[in-house]
Amino acid sequence: MNKFAFFLALVFPLEIKAQFSRNDSLLGYLSPARACYDVKHYDLHLRINPEKKFISGQNTITYLLNDDTQEIQIDLAPELYIKKILQGKKSLSFKRDERAVFVRLLKRQKKESLDKITIIYEGKPQEAKKAPWDGGFVWQTDKQGNPWIGVACQNVGASIWFPNKDHWADKPDSVTLTYEVPKGLVAVANGNLVKIENLTDGYTRYVWKVSYPINNYNITLNVAQYAHFADIYTAQDGSKLSIDYYVLPENIEKAQKHFQQVKPMLACYEKLFDKYPFWNDGFALIETPYLGMEHQGAIAYGNQYLQGYLGGDLTSTGIGKLFDFIIVHETGHEYWGNSVSADDRAEMWIHEAFCTYTEALYVECMWGKAKAYAYANGWKKNVRNDKSILPPRHVNQEGSSDMYFKGALMLHTLRNMIADDGKWFAYLKEFYHSFKGKSTNTDEVVAFWSKKTNMDLYPFFMQYLKFTQIPTFEYKMEEGKLQYRFKADVKDFRMPIVVKFGSTEMILNTSTEWQIIVSDSQDRNNSLFDEPFSVRTDLFFVNVQKK
Repeated sequence: MNKFAFFLALVFPLEIKAQFSRNDSLLGYLSPARACYDVKHYDLHLRINPEKKFISGQNTITYLLNDDTQEIQIDLAPELYIKKILQGKKSLSFKRDERAVFVRLLKRQKKESLDKITIIYEGKPQEAKKAPWDGGFVWQTDKQGNPWIGVACQNVGASIWFPNKDHWADKPDSVTLTYEVPKGLVAVANGNLVKIENLTDGYTRYVWKVSYPINNYNITLNVAQYAHFADIYTAQDGSKLSIDYYVLPENIEKAQKHFQQVKPMLACYEKLFDKYPFWNDGFALIETPYLGMEHQGAIAYGNQYLQGYLGGDLTSTGIGKLFDFIIVHETGHEYWGNSVSADDRAEMWIHEAFCTYTEALYVECMWGKAKAYAYANGWKKNVRNDKSILPPRHVNQEGSSDMYFKGALMLHTLRNMIADDGKWFAYLKEFYHSFKGKSTNTDEVVAFWSKKTNMDLYPFFMQYLKFTQIPTFEYKMEEGKLQYRFKADVKDFRMPIVVKFGSTEMILNTSTEWQIIVSDSQDRNNSLFDEPFSVRTDLFFVNVQKK
Protein backbone atom coordinates (compact mmCIF):
# COMPACT_ATOMS: atom_id res chain seq x y z
CA MET A 1 0.00 0.00 0.00
CA ASN A 2 1.52 3.33 -1.05
CA LYS A 3 1.41 6.46 1.09
CA PHE A 4 -1.68 7.87 -0.62
CA ALA A 5 -3.64 4.61 -0.40
CA PHE A 6 -2.84 4.47 3.32
CA PHE A 7 -4.05 8.05 3.67
CA LEU A 8 -7.37 7.15 1.98
CA ALA A 9 -7.79 4.18 4.28
CA LEU A 10 -7.56 6.50 7.27
CA VAL A 11 -9.92 9.11 5.87
CA PHE A 12 -12.76 7.12 4.32
CA PRO A 13 -15.00 4.77 6.30
CA LEU A 14 -15.40 1.26 4.91
CA GLU A 15 -18.95 1.79 3.72
CA ILE A 16 -17.90 4.83 1.66
CA LYS A 17 -14.85 3.07 0.21
CA ALA A 18 -17.02 0.13 -0.83
CA GLN A 19 -19.30 2.34 -2.93
CA PHE A 20 -16.66 4.17 -4.94
CA SER A 21 -13.62 3.28 -6.98
CA ARG A 22 -10.01 4.24 -6.41
CA ASN A 23 -10.26 6.58 -9.39
CA ASP A 24 -13.23 8.30 -7.71
CA SER A 25 -11.10 8.93 -4.65
CA LEU A 26 -8.05 10.04 -6.62
CA LEU A 27 -10.13 12.59 -8.51
CA GLY A 28 -12.54 13.55 -5.74
CA TYR A 29 -10.29 14.00 -2.72
CA LEU A 30 -7.96 16.90 -2.07
CA SER A 31 -5.02 14.76 -1.05
CA PRO A 32 -1.90 16.43 0.39
CA ALA A 33 -0.35 16.36 -3.10
CA ARG A 34 -3.30 18.44 -4.39
CA ALA A 35 -4.11 20.60 -1.38
CA CYS A 36 -0.49 21.76 -1.20
CA TYR A 37 -0.84 24.05 -4.23
CA ASP A 38 -3.18 26.58 -5.80
CA VAL A 39 -3.37 26.94 -9.58
CA LYS A 40 -2.78 30.50 -10.74
CA HIS A 41 -2.67 30.08 -14.52
CA TYR A 42 -2.96 27.53 -17.31
CA ASP A 43 -1.15 28.18 -20.60
CA LEU A 44 -2.57 25.51 -22.89
CA HIS A 45 -1.16 25.02 -26.40
CA LEU A 46 -2.85 22.39 -28.57
CA ARG A 47 -2.75 21.31 -32.18
CA ILE A 48 -5.99 19.64 -33.31
CA ASN A 49 -5.93 17.08 -36.12
CA PRO A 50 -9.57 16.46 -37.11
CA GLU A 51 -8.72 13.71 -39.61
CA LYS A 52 -6.99 11.57 -37.00
CA LYS A 53 -9.10 12.80 -34.05
CA PHE A 54 -5.80 13.55 -32.40
CA ILE A 55 -4.49 16.34 -30.18
CA SER A 56 -0.92 17.22 -29.24
CA GLY A 57 0.69 20.00 -27.29
CA GLN A 58 1.42 21.14 -23.76
CA ASN A 59 0.00 22.84 -20.71
CA THR A 60 2.11 25.03 -18.46
CA ILE A 61 0.66 25.19 -14.94
CA THR A 62 1.68 28.15 -12.80
CA TYR A 63 1.07 27.36 -9.14
CA LEU A 64 1.47 28.86 -5.69
CA LEU A 65 2.35 26.51 -2.85
CA ASN A 66 0.13 26.35 0.22
CA ASP A 67 2.58 24.02 2.03
CA ASP A 68 6.14 22.80 1.73
CA THR A 69 6.30 19.92 -0.73
CA GLN A 70 8.31 18.09 -3.36
CA GLU A 71 5.36 16.22 -4.86
CA ILE A 72 2.20 17.47 -6.51
CA GLN A 73 -0.69 15.64 -8.16
CA ILE A 74 -2.03 16.68 -11.53
CA ASP A 75 -4.66 14.77 -13.49
CA LEU A 76 -4.78 13.46 -17.05
CA ALA A 77 -6.71 10.61 -18.68
CA PRO A 78 -4.57 7.50 -19.19
CA GLU A 79 -5.45 7.46 -22.92
CA LEU A 80 -3.28 10.55 -23.33
CA TYR A 81 0.47 9.89 -23.44
CA ILE A 82 2.77 12.15 -21.42
CA LYS A 83 5.99 12.67 -23.38
CA LYS A 84 7.71 14.62 -20.62
CA ILE A 85 7.14 17.01 -17.72
CA LEU A 86 9.49 19.96 -17.40
CA GLN A 87 10.38 22.40 -14.67
CA GLY A 88 12.37 25.03 -16.47
CA LYS A 89 14.45 23.00 -18.92
CA LYS A 90 14.84 19.98 -16.66
CA SER A 91 12.72 16.85 -16.88
CA LEU A 92 10.78 15.69 -13.83
CA SER A 93 10.01 12.16 -12.79
CA PHE A 94 6.38 11.17 -12.38
CA LYS A 95 4.14 8.19 -11.64
CA ARG A 96 0.70 7.55 -13.13
CA ASP A 97 -2.18 5.97 -11.22
CA GLU A 98 -5.52 5.98 -13.05
CA ARG A 99 -5.96 9.64 -14.01
CA ALA A 100 -3.69 10.88 -11.21
CA VAL A 101 -0.14 11.89 -12.13
CA PHE A 102 2.22 12.30 -9.17
CA VAL A 103 5.01 14.69 -10.17
CA ARG A 104 8.26 14.92 -8.21
CA LEU A 105 9.61 18.47 -8.31
CA LEU A 106 13.32 19.23 -8.69
CA LYS A 107 13.61 20.04 -5.00
CA ARG A 108 11.45 20.50 -1.95
CA GLN A 109 9.77 23.85 -2.36
CA LYS A 110 8.66 26.19 0.38
CA LYS A 111 5.18 27.41 1.17
CA GLU A 112 4.27 30.56 -0.83
CA SER A 113 6.71 29.64 -3.60
CA LEU A 114 5.45 30.54 -7.09
CA ASP A 115 6.62 28.21 -9.87
CA LYS A 116 5.47 26.36 -12.96
CA ILE A 117 5.68 23.00 -14.68
CA THR A 118 4.98 22.10 -18.30
CA ILE A 119 3.32 18.83 -19.32
CA ILE A 120 3.93 17.83 -22.93
CA TYR A 121 1.44 15.23 -24.14
CA GLU A 122 -0.55 13.81 -27.06
CA GLY A 123 -3.19 11.27 -27.97
CA LYS A 124 -6.79 10.60 -28.88
CA PRO A 125 -9.05 12.07 -26.20
CA GLN A 126 -12.21 10.35 -25.03
CA GLU A 127 -14.96 10.72 -27.60
CA ALA A 128 -18.44 11.63 -26.38
CA LYS A 129 -21.26 9.27 -27.33
CA LYS A 130 -23.98 11.67 -26.20
CA ALA A 131 -22.58 15.07 -25.33
CA PRO A 132 -22.93 16.92 -23.09
CA TRP A 133 -24.18 14.19 -20.75
CA ASP A 134 -21.45 11.56 -21.08
CA GLY A 135 -18.64 13.98 -21.89
CA GLY A 136 -15.70 14.05 -24.25
CA PHE A 137 -14.71 15.37 -27.66
CA VAL A 138 -17.35 15.66 -30.38
CA TRP A 139 -15.90 15.08 -33.84
CA GLN A 140 -18.65 15.95 -36.31
CA THR A 141 -18.89 17.50 -39.76
CA ASP A 142 -21.23 20.18 -41.07
CA LYS A 143 -23.49 19.74 -44.12
CA GLN A 144 -20.58 20.57 -46.42
CA GLY A 145 -18.39 17.92 -44.80
CA ASN A 146 -16.16 20.38 -42.96
CA PRO A 147 -14.92 19.49 -39.46
CA TRP A 148 -17.20 20.65 -36.65
CA ILE A 149 -15.62 19.95 -33.28
CA GLY A 150 -16.50 20.64 -29.66
CA VAL A 151 -15.84 19.37 -26.17
CA ALA A 152 -18.06 18.99 -23.09
CA CYS A 153 -16.66 17.52 -19.91
CA GLN A 154 -18.53 18.72 -16.82
CA ASN A 155 -19.46 15.23 -15.65
CA VAL A 156 -16.21 13.46 -16.56
CA GLY A 157 -13.72 16.23 -15.82
CA ALA A 158 -11.40 18.35 -17.96
CA SER A 159 -8.53 15.92 -17.43
CA ILE A 160 -9.99 13.80 -20.24
CA TRP A 161 -8.38 16.26 -22.66
CA PHE A 162 -5.76 18.39 -20.93
CA PRO A 163 -3.58 18.05 -17.80
CA ASN A 164 -4.79 20.08 -14.85
CA LYS A 165 -5.71 19.97 -11.19
CA ASP A 166 -9.10 18.44 -11.85
CA HIS A 167 -10.97 19.40 -8.72
CA TRP A 168 -13.85 21.84 -8.39
CA ALA A 169 -12.28 23.59 -5.40
CA ASP A 170 -9.45 25.10 -7.44
CA LYS A 171 -10.11 27.45 -10.34
CA PRO A 172 -7.13 28.89 -12.21
CA ASP A 173 -7.10 32.67 -11.82
CA SER A 174 -6.65 33.12 -15.57
CA VAL A 175 -6.05 31.02 -18.69
CA THR A 176 -4.31 31.38 -22.06
CA LEU A 177 -5.63 29.07 -24.78
CA THR A 178 -3.67 28.60 -27.99
CA TYR A 179 -5.25 26.31 -30.58
CA GLU A 180 -3.81 25.35 -33.96
CA VAL A 181 -6.31 24.09 -36.54
CA PRO A 182 -6.16 23.31 -40.28
CA LYS A 183 -6.34 26.40 -42.46
CA GLY A 184 -9.92 27.47 -43.23
CA LEU A 185 -11.21 26.47 -39.82
CA VAL A 186 -11.86 28.82 -36.90
CA ALA A 187 -10.99 27.91 -33.30
CA VAL A 188 -13.19 29.60 -30.70
CA ALA A 189 -12.52 29.47 -26.96
CA ASN A 190 -13.30 31.38 -23.77
CA GLY A 191 -12.33 34.98 -23.17
CA ASN A 192 -10.96 37.43 -25.73
CA LEU A 193 -9.35 36.59 -29.04
CA VAL A 194 -5.95 38.30 -28.95
CA LYS A 195 -4.10 36.88 -31.95
CA ILE A 196 -4.53 34.95 -35.21
CA GLU A 197 -1.43 33.64 -36.99
CA ASN A 198 -1.23 31.83 -40.31
CA LEU A 199 1.46 29.17 -39.97
CA THR A 200 3.62 27.86 -42.79
CA ASP A 201 2.49 24.23 -42.47
CA GLY A 202 -1.17 24.69 -43.38
CA TYR A 203 -2.43 25.44 -39.89
CA THR A 204 -3.80 28.62 -38.30
CA ARG A 205 -3.10 29.56 -34.69
CA TYR A 206 -5.75 31.23 -32.51
CA VAL A 207 -4.81 32.69 -29.13
CA TRP A 208 -7.51 33.40 -26.53
CA LYS A 209 -7.12 34.83 -23.04
CA VAL A 210 -9.44 34.45 -20.04
CA SER A 211 -8.95 37.11 -17.38
CA TYR A 212 -11.26 35.71 -14.67
CA PRO A 213 -11.12 32.55 -12.54
CA ILE A 214 -12.73 29.67 -14.40
CA ASN A 215 -13.83 26.12 -13.60
CA ASN A 216 -11.72 23.55 -15.42
CA TYR A 217 -14.74 21.97 -17.11
CA ASN A 218 -15.72 25.38 -18.50
CA ILE A 219 -12.51 25.71 -20.49
CA THR A 220 -13.57 24.94 -24.03
CA LEU A 221 -12.62 24.37 -27.65
CA ASN A 222 -14.87 24.85 -30.68
CA VAL A 223 -13.68 24.33 -34.25
CA ALA A 224 -15.65 24.85 -37.48
CA GLN A 225 -15.85 27.05 -40.56
CA TYR A 226 -17.63 29.61 -38.42
CA ALA A 227 -19.25 32.82 -39.55
CA HIS A 228 -19.05 35.61 -37.00
CA PHE A 229 -21.22 38.61 -36.13
CA ALA A 230 -21.25 40.88 -33.10
CA ASP A 231 -23.45 43.13 -31.01
CA ILE A 232 -23.21 45.41 -27.96
CA TYR A 233 -25.22 45.31 -24.73
CA THR A 234 -25.43 48.53 -22.73
CA ALA A 235 -25.79 48.14 -18.97
CA GLN A 236 -27.80 50.39 -16.72
CA ASP A 237 -24.64 52.28 -15.77
CA GLY A 238 -23.82 52.89 -19.44
CA SER A 239 -20.93 50.42 -19.71
CA LYS A 240 -20.71 48.31 -22.86
CA LEU A 241 -20.53 44.52 -23.11
CA SER A 242 -19.16 42.89 -26.25
CA ILE A 243 -21.39 40.12 -27.61
CA ASP A 244 -20.07 37.69 -30.20
CA TYR A 245 -21.86 34.97 -32.14
CA TYR A 246 -20.12 32.14 -33.99
CA VAL A 247 -22.47 30.10 -36.19
CA LEU A 248 -22.35 27.87 -39.21
CA PRO A 249 -22.46 30.08 -42.34
CA GLU A 250 -25.82 28.73 -43.56
CA ASN A 251 -27.44 29.77 -40.28
CA ILE A 252 -26.23 33.36 -40.00
CA GLU A 253 -29.51 35.07 -41.03
CA LYS A 254 -31.53 32.76 -38.80
CA ALA A 255 -29.14 33.40 -35.91
CA GLN A 256 -29.23 37.19 -36.33
CA LYS A 257 -32.99 37.12 -35.84
CA HIS A 258 -33.16 34.39 -33.19
CA PHE A 259 -30.44 35.82 -30.96
CA GLN A 260 -32.28 39.13 -30.56
CA GLN A 261 -33.64 37.65 -27.31
CA VAL A 262 -30.16 37.77 -25.75
CA LYS A 263 -30.06 41.45 -24.78
CA PRO A 264 -33.49 41.51 -23.04
CA MET A 265 -32.38 38.41 -21.11
CA LEU A 266 -29.12 40.09 -20.05
CA ALA A 267 -31.17 43.07 -18.86
CA CYS A 268 -33.37 40.79 -16.72
CA TYR A 269 -30.36 39.09 -15.16
CA GLU A 270 -28.73 42.45 -14.49
CA LYS A 271 -31.89 43.58 -12.70
CA LEU A 272 -32.09 40.35 -10.68
CA PHE A 273 -28.45 39.85 -9.71
CA ASP A 274 -26.04 42.35 -11.25
CA LYS A 275 -24.27 42.95 -14.52
CA TYR A 276 -22.99 39.96 -16.46
CA PRO A 277 -20.15 38.65 -14.24
CA PHE A 278 -17.38 38.24 -16.85
CA TRP A 279 -17.74 41.68 -18.35
CA ASN A 280 -14.18 42.21 -19.59
CA ASP A 281 -14.09 38.85 -21.35
CA GLY A 282 -17.35 39.43 -23.21
CA PHE A 283 -20.32 37.16 -23.86
CA ALA A 284 -20.50 34.68 -26.73
CA LEU A 285 -22.81 32.02 -28.14
CA ILE A 286 -21.12 29.39 -30.29
CA GLU A 287 -23.07 26.94 -32.43
CA THR A 288 -22.08 23.40 -31.47
CA PRO A 289 -22.86 19.87 -32.71
CA TYR A 290 -24.40 19.06 -29.30
CA LEU A 291 -27.26 20.64 -27.35
CA GLY A 292 -25.45 23.06 -25.07
CA MET A 293 -23.11 23.75 -22.18
CA GLU A 294 -22.38 26.72 -19.91
CA HIS A 295 -18.76 27.26 -20.97
CA GLN A 296 -17.81 30.52 -19.33
CA GLY A 297 -18.17 33.44 -21.71
CA ALA A 298 -18.39 31.00 -24.63
CA ILE A 299 -21.72 29.23 -24.27
CA ALA A 300 -22.20 26.14 -26.42
CA TYR A 301 -25.44 26.54 -28.36
CA GLY A 302 -27.09 23.61 -30.17
CA ASN A 303 -30.83 24.20 -29.74
CA GLN A 304 -31.33 24.50 -33.53
CA TYR A 305 -32.72 28.05 -33.33
CA LEU A 306 -35.93 26.81 -31.74
CA GLN A 307 -37.94 28.21 -28.88
CA GLY A 308 -38.24 25.95 -25.86
CA TYR A 309 -36.09 22.85 -25.43
CA LEU A 310 -35.50 21.58 -28.98
CA GLY A 311 -38.93 23.00 -29.79
CA GLY A 312 -40.62 21.37 -26.79
CA ASP A 313 -41.52 22.57 -23.32
CA LEU A 314 -40.06 20.83 -20.27
CA THR A 315 -42.88 22.22 -18.12
CA SER A 316 -45.80 21.28 -20.45
CA THR A 317 -47.30 24.69 -19.67
CA GLY A 318 -46.66 26.31 -23.04
CA ILE A 319 -44.65 29.00 -21.26
CA GLY A 320 -41.39 27.24 -22.03
CA LYS A 321 -41.93 27.94 -25.72
CA LEU A 322 -41.81 31.69 -25.17
CA PHE A 323 -37.99 31.60 -25.12
CA ASP A 324 -34.98 29.55 -26.17
CA PHE A 325 -34.26 27.28 -23.21
CA ILE A 326 -30.55 26.82 -23.94
CA ILE A 327 -29.87 30.56 -24.18
CA VAL A 328 -31.71 31.35 -20.94
CA HIS A 329 -30.57 28.35 -18.89
CA GLU A 330 -26.92 28.31 -19.90
CA THR A 331 -26.61 32.07 -19.45
CA GLY A 332 -28.10 31.60 -15.99
CA HIS A 333 -25.09 29.42 -15.27
CA GLU A 334 -22.80 32.39 -15.83
CA TYR A 335 -24.10 33.52 -12.44
CA TRP A 336 -24.87 30.14 -10.82
CA GLY A 337 -22.02 27.74 -11.48
CA ASN A 338 -19.47 29.88 -13.26
CA SER A 339 -19.43 32.81 -10.81
CA VAL A 340 -20.97 31.27 -7.68
CA SER A 341 -19.37 27.82 -7.80
CA ALA A 342 -19.52 24.65 -5.74
CA ASP A 343 -16.25 23.46 -4.17
CA ASP A 344 -16.97 19.76 -4.74
CA ARG A 345 -18.83 17.88 -7.46
CA ALA A 346 -21.21 16.56 -4.77
CA GLU A 347 -22.43 20.15 -4.31
CA MET A 348 -23.50 20.52 -7.93
CA TRP A 349 -27.07 21.25 -6.83
CA ILE A 350 -25.91 24.79 -6.01
CA HIS A 351 -25.29 25.32 -9.72
CA GLU A 352 -28.36 23.59 -11.04
CA ALA A 353 -31.09 24.46 -8.52
CA PHE A 354 -30.36 28.19 -8.53
CA CYS A 355 -29.87 28.24 -12.31
CA THR A 356 -33.11 26.34 -12.97
CA TYR A 357 -35.04 28.65 -10.65
CA THR A 358 -33.53 31.55 -12.56
CA GLU A 359 -35.55 30.40 -15.59
CA ALA A 360 -38.74 31.14 -13.61
CA LEU A 361 -37.33 34.50 -12.52
CA TYR A 362 -36.61 35.30 -16.17
CA VAL A 363 -40.22 34.41 -17.02
CA GLU A 364 -41.38 36.67 -14.19
CA CYS A 365 -39.21 39.51 -15.48
CA MET A 366 -40.54 39.17 -19.02
CA TRP A 367 -44.17 38.04 -18.60
CA GLY A 368 -45.17 38.44 -14.95
CA LYS A 369 -45.43 36.51 -11.70
CA ALA A 370 -48.47 34.41 -12.62
CA LYS A 371 -46.69 32.89 -15.60
CA ALA A 372 -43.53 32.39 -13.52
CA TYR A 373 -45.45 30.44 -10.88
CA ALA A 374 -47.22 28.36 -13.52
CA TYR A 375 -43.85 27.63 -15.14
CA ALA A 376 -42.32 26.60 -11.78
CA ASN A 377 -45.22 24.28 -10.97
CA GLY A 378 -44.76 22.67 -14.37
CA TRP A 379 -41.47 21.24 -13.11
CA LYS A 380 -43.25 18.92 -10.69
CA LYS A 381 -43.97 16.21 -13.23
CA ASN A 382 -40.23 15.89 -13.91
CA VAL A 383 -39.21 15.15 -10.31
CA ARG A 384 -38.16 11.52 -9.82
CA ASN A 385 -37.43 11.32 -6.09
CA ASP A 386 -35.01 8.53 -7.03
CA LYS A 387 -31.91 9.20 -4.93
CA SER A 388 -30.19 11.86 -2.88
CA ILE A 389 -29.38 15.19 -4.50
CA LEU A 390 -26.46 15.55 -2.07
CA PRO A 391 -24.09 12.54 -2.21
CA PRO A 392 -20.89 12.09 -0.17
CA ARG A 393 -18.15 14.64 -0.79
CA HIS A 394 -14.57 13.85 -1.88
CA VAL A 395 -15.43 10.90 -4.18
CA ASN A 396 -16.06 12.69 -7.49
CA GLN A 397 -19.79 11.98 -7.50
CA GLU A 398 -22.83 14.08 -8.29
CA GLY A 399 -26.32 13.64 -6.94
CA SER A 400 -29.67 12.88 -8.54
CA SER A 401 -30.77 14.85 -11.60
CA ASP A 402 -33.54 16.04 -9.25
CA MET A 403 -31.02 18.78 -8.40
CA TYR A 404 -32.58 20.67 -11.34
CA PHE A 405 -36.36 20.60 -10.90
CA LYS A 406 -36.68 19.44 -7.29
CA GLY A 407 -33.89 21.80 -6.29
CA ALA A 408 -35.61 24.70 -8.04
CA LEU A 409 -38.95 23.82 -6.43
CA MET A 410 -37.20 23.80 -3.06
CA LEU A 411 -36.13 27.39 -3.73
CA HIS A 412 -39.65 28.25 -4.90
CA THR A 413 -40.86 26.87 -1.56
CA LEU A 414 -38.26 28.91 0.33
CA ARG A 415 -39.46 32.05 -1.43
CA ASN A 416 -42.98 31.41 -0.19
CA MET A 417 -41.77 30.58 3.31
CA ILE A 418 -40.22 34.04 3.38
CA ALA A 419 -43.54 35.34 2.03
CA ASP A 420 -42.14 38.76 1.16
CA ASP A 421 -40.96 39.29 -2.41
CA GLY A 422 -39.04 42.42 -1.49
CA LYS A 423 -36.97 40.45 1.00
CA TRP A 424 -36.69 37.42 -1.29
CA PHE A 425 -35.16 39.35 -4.17
CA ALA A 426 -32.92 41.37 -1.85
CA TYR A 427 -31.65 38.21 -0.15
CA LEU A 428 -31.09 36.48 -3.47
CA LYS A 429 -29.05 39.37 -4.82
CA GLU A 430 -27.08 39.54 -1.56
CA PHE A 431 -26.47 35.79 -1.71
CA TYR A 432 -25.09 36.15 -5.22
CA HIS A 433 -22.79 39.01 -4.23
CA SER A 434 -21.63 37.22 -1.07
CA PHE A 435 -20.32 34.27 -3.08
CA LYS A 436 -19.60 35.90 -6.45
CA GLY A 437 -16.31 34.61 -7.83
CA LYS A 438 -15.98 32.09 -4.98
CA SER A 439 -16.42 28.38 -4.40
CA THR A 440 -18.91 27.39 -1.73
CA ASN A 441 -20.81 24.42 -0.31
CA THR A 442 -24.11 23.39 1.23
CA ASP A 443 -23.18 24.33 4.79
CA GLU A 444 -22.34 27.89 3.74
CA VAL A 445 -25.51 28.18 1.66
CA VAL A 446 -27.68 26.99 4.55
CA ALA A 447 -25.89 29.31 6.99
CA PHE A 448 -26.50 32.32 4.75
CA TRP A 449 -30.22 31.71 4.28
CA SER A 450 -30.75 30.77 7.92
CA LYS A 451 -29.17 34.03 9.05
CA LYS A 452 -31.09 36.18 6.57
CA THR A 453 -34.47 34.62 7.34
CA ASN A 454 -33.86 34.17 11.07
CA MET A 455 -34.97 30.54 10.68
CA ASP A 456 -33.04 27.32 11.26
CA LEU A 457 -33.18 26.07 7.67
CA TYR A 458 -30.84 23.10 8.04
CA PRO A 459 -33.72 20.59 8.46
CA PHE A 460 -35.53 22.16 5.50
CA PHE A 461 -32.56 21.90 3.13
CA MET A 462 -31.62 18.42 4.33
CA GLN A 463 -35.12 17.04 3.74
CA TYR A 464 -35.08 18.11 0.10
CA LEU A 465 -31.38 17.51 -0.61
CA LYS A 466 -30.49 14.37 1.36
CA PHE A 467 -33.72 12.37 1.28
CA THR A 468 -35.67 11.14 -1.70
CA GLN A 469 -39.19 11.97 -0.58
CA ILE A 470 -40.57 15.46 -0.20
CA PRO A 471 -42.40 16.27 3.07
CA THR A 472 -46.04 15.25 3.36
CA PHE A 473 -48.57 17.51 5.05
CA GLU A 474 -50.90 15.16 6.92
CA TYR A 475 -54.17 16.34 8.38
CA LYS A 476 -57.33 15.13 10.06
CA MET A 477 -60.61 17.04 9.90
CA GLU A 478 -63.20 16.53 12.59
CA GLU A 479 -66.14 18.69 13.56
CA GLY A 480 -64.72 22.04 14.61
CA LYS A 481 -61.16 20.72 14.77
CA LEU A 482 -58.12 20.44 12.48
CA GLN A 483 -55.11 18.26 13.37
CA TYR A 484 -52.01 18.51 11.21
CA ARG A 485 -48.30 17.74 10.99
CA PHE A 486 -45.50 17.09 8.50
CA LYS A 487 -44.36 13.57 7.83
CA ALA A 488 -40.64 13.91 7.03
CA ASP A 489 -37.36 12.03 7.27
CA VAL A 490 -35.72 14.85 9.23
CA LYS A 491 -37.03 14.60 12.78
CA ASP A 492 -37.04 18.33 13.52
CA PHE A 493 -38.36 19.39 10.11
CA ARG A 494 -40.67 22.38 10.30
CA MET A 495 -42.07 24.83 7.78
CA PRO A 496 -44.77 27.50 7.68
CA ILE A 497 -47.35 26.58 5.08
CA VAL A 498 -50.40 28.33 3.68
CA VAL A 499 -53.75 26.54 3.81
CA LYS A 500 -57.24 27.64 2.79
CA PHE A 501 -60.69 27.23 4.27
CA GLY A 502 -62.79 28.13 1.27
CA SER A 503 -61.37 31.51 0.22
CA THR A 504 -59.83 32.27 3.63
CA GLU A 505 -56.09 31.72 3.89
CA MET A 506 -54.19 30.87 7.04
CA ILE A 507 -50.48 30.27 7.76
CA LEU A 508 -49.78 27.16 9.83
CA ASN A 509 -46.32 26.86 11.43
CA THR A 510 -46.07 23.13 11.00
CA SER A 511 -43.60 20.60 12.49
CA THR A 512 -43.44 16.81 12.64
CA GLU A 513 -45.48 16.85 15.84
CA TRP A 514 -49.26 16.75 15.67
CA GLN A 515 -50.83 20.15 16.28
CA ILE A 516 -54.47 21.09 16.67
CA ILE A 517 -56.69 24.04 15.87
CA VAL A 518 -60.13 24.19 17.40
CA SER A 519 -62.78 26.41 15.88
CA ASP A 520 -63.68 29.34 18.09
CA SER A 521 -66.98 29.80 16.30
CA GLN A 522 -70.00 29.74 18.60
CA ASP A 523 -72.21 28.87 15.67
CA ARG A 524 -71.44 25.29 14.67
CA ASN A 525 -73.58 25.77 11.57
CA ASN A 526 -71.37 28.66 10.39
CA SER A 527 -67.87 27.44 11.22
CA LEU A 528 -64.83 28.24 9.12
CA PHE A 529 -64.00 24.56 9.40
CA ASP A 530 -67.09 23.72 7.37
CA GLU A 531 -65.48 25.39 4.32
CA PRO A 532 -63.55 23.24 1.79
CA PHE A 533 -59.98 22.74 3.04
CA SER A 534 -56.91 22.88 0.74
CA VAL A 535 -53.16 23.41 0.89
CA ARG A 536 -51.37 25.91 -1.35
CA THR A 537 -49.25 23.35 -3.17
CA ASP A 538 -48.70 25.94 -5.89
CA LEU A 539 -46.53 27.79 -3.36
CA PHE A 540 -44.97 24.85 -1.50
CA PHE A 541 -43.53 21.65 -2.95
CA VAL A 542 -45.13 19.14 -0.59
CA ASN A 543 -47.41 16.14 -0.72
CA VAL A 544 -50.79 16.35 1.02
CA GLN A 545 -52.54 13.42 2.67
CA LYS A 546 -55.83 13.38 4.56
CA LYS A 547 -55.75 10.82 7.37
